[in-house]
Amino acid sequence: MFLDENNNGLDLNLNLTGGNMVKVLKGLVLTAVVLSFTVFGSIAKAADPIRIPVLNWSSQIVMANVMAQVFEEMGHTVELVPAESASRYEAVRIGDLHVAHETWESTMALPFYAAMDKGGLIDAGSHNLITFEEMGVPNWVIEEGLCPGLPNWEALKSPECAANFATADSDGKGRWLEGPYEWHTEVMPNRLKGLGIDDLWTVKFAGSADALWAELKAAKAEGRGTVIFNWSPNFTDAAGFTFIDFPPYFEGCRLENGGTLETTGCGSPKGWLKKAAHIKFPITHPDAYKFYTKMSFTAPQIGLMADLVDSQGMDHAAAATEFIAQHRDLIDLWKN
Repeated sequence: MFLDENNNGLDLNLNLTGGNMVKVLKGLVLTAVVLSFTVFGSIAKAADPIRIPVLNWSSQIVMANVMAQVFEEMGHTVELVPAESASRYEAVRIGDLHVAHETWESTMALPFYAAMDKGGLIDAGSHNLITFEEMGVPNWVIEEGLCPGLPNWEALKSPECAANFATADSDGKGRWLEGPYEWHTEVMPNRLKGLGIDDLWTVKFAGSADALWAELKAAKAEGRGTVIFNWSPNFTDAAGFTFIDFPPYFEGCRLENGGTLETTGCGSPKGWLKKAAHIKFPITHPDAYKFYTKMSFTAPQIGLMADLVDSQGMDHAAAATEFIAQHRDLIDLWKN
């Protein structure tokens, strides 16, 4: 039985002639139009641009460009969206972003899991490496004896050591140059208090990762010491950088995580580097999601992404193109 436009029942098993035939054909055309809108609506959703966040450190931006170029090779359109480190997980959860491809355990696990608990964000796997984020010094600081006893943190108790790290904005104290405030907020100022050395040292915050690398060059040129926030994998792995050995990290030691002033002097944990995705990404862009889950970079590969920009002076898009060229077989393996 089929309904014509007047909701009259028509038996399609009958021999139809004349007006009834016309009505049936018009009904079939209308049905086809409705179905076409449904089908093409689904295709339009799949054709929505893949939105990838761009933050403020080189490996993250180069990796975003690598993904963008690969997804474009696969026939997708892509948008690179400026984002903020912690809030991007909520953006992924609600679908404003499709992915968050560099999630560092030591500083990003809390917003990552909070968004996952709310629903809408899924764990899309991990990169093939162990990460570490910590305050440290370029190797030449130790080699030139600017703070005898480093990398043991207790060397920082020396007023003579602290004096070698003073800058114009540090009020006579030694300066730690942290990353942007949004990365860790009060972790490092609280650490100074927990270690009892906040009378000798102060924390200043860089505006971006580039400001950290500019500080390395400036300190070397001026012949003064510098303590900066850094991470591994990074281009400095090859350049020569030593992390300071602080008291061991344990779960809950930081004030931010329920610790006390006596425990918040703890160092940083080593951890994973995860990938997050919006829960509908596997449905709307299944081939792109398949590539994304297979994509698993190593420490040397992520170090190269940063090195191409921070040491070799490429822009991020050119660095991504060069990286893909050097790893074409691996990229193609993940695409299939």
